[in-house]
Amino acid sequence: MAEEVKNPVKDIPVGVSSSVIIVSILYCLMAASVTASLPYDMIDPDSPFSGAFKVGSSGCRWVSNVIGVGASFGILTSLLVAMLGQARYMCVIGRSRVLPSWFAKVHPKTSTPVNASTFLGIFTAAIALFTDLNILLNLISIGALFVFYMVANAVIYRRYVTMGTTNPWPTISFLSCFTLISVMFNLLWHFGPSGKPKAFLLGACVTMAIGVLQLFHFMVPQTRKPEFWGVPLMPWIPSISIFLNIFLLSSLDRASYVQFGFFSCLSVLVYVLYSVHSSFDAEEVGALSQKTGESMKESVESEDNTLKV
Repeated sequence: MAEEVKNPVKDIPVGVSSSVIIVSILYCLMAASVTASLPYDMIDPDSPFSGAFKVGSSGCRWVSNVIGVGASFGILTSLLVAMLGQARYMCVIGRSRVLPSWFAKVHPKTSTPVNASTFLGIFTAAIALFTDLNILLNLISIGALFVFYMVANAVIYRRYVTMGTTNPWPTISFLSCFTLISVMFNLLWHFGPSGKPKAFLLGACVTMAIGVLQLFHFMVPQTRKPEFWGVPLMPWIPSISIFLNIFLLSSLDRASYVQFGFFSCLSVLVYVLYSVHSSFDAEEVGALSQKTGESMKESVESEDNTLKV
């Protein structure tokens, strides 16, 4: 939404931070109210709030229906918000010709990506109609967590690497090493021996992660500091995000990884067969080659004319 904000440098950090704080507080209050209403072993995992009122007296069961209606509107709102962001992603990608430029069309009156929004609305409705809910939830989870993992890596890379002036390998080595330690921690968490050996191995992984993080923090200086607003406590916060995203990714089932791998391969196939040849970068390379060829042709012609003279 940065293009539609009057002062994105100030408004987007404030909006994102305050939204996360408000939602976190609401979630904590909701969890506290449910656990205060019922013993934990009586909470329905599929519908904890509406189920809490069904367990109580019959006079409060109408509240369960109200909560169900509210939950339905909440799902609808989540879909609309997801489409809002995805339409703008697709619009920007369409501008660079990685996808057809048809997706980049903006409505002249509302200044919104009308084609991308229409396509995503129909596509999302079709998927929601014919796909099992659990499959959709797992795909959304693994996609979002993978994106968050990549963004956390990109934040560190951008802050510590400036192309052409700094060596990127220390940062790449740190990110690779920290990811490997996080994967080892999760493997031990799920498949390690129980008891004290497991606690010792997990503690060793945490110690290694902190050591690598501290070594990188003191050995590699930041090359770019944001002028207005940036992620504080670098590189601690993005590194914690990397670890938590890998931890959550490890909790998903095998089918989710198979489906994610299939769609990832499909995306790479589209990129290789279409996007690379259609993007502005490819056009710039083609124009550069054409200019180089024309200049070489002119130089050859001028040499021929000189020899004739």
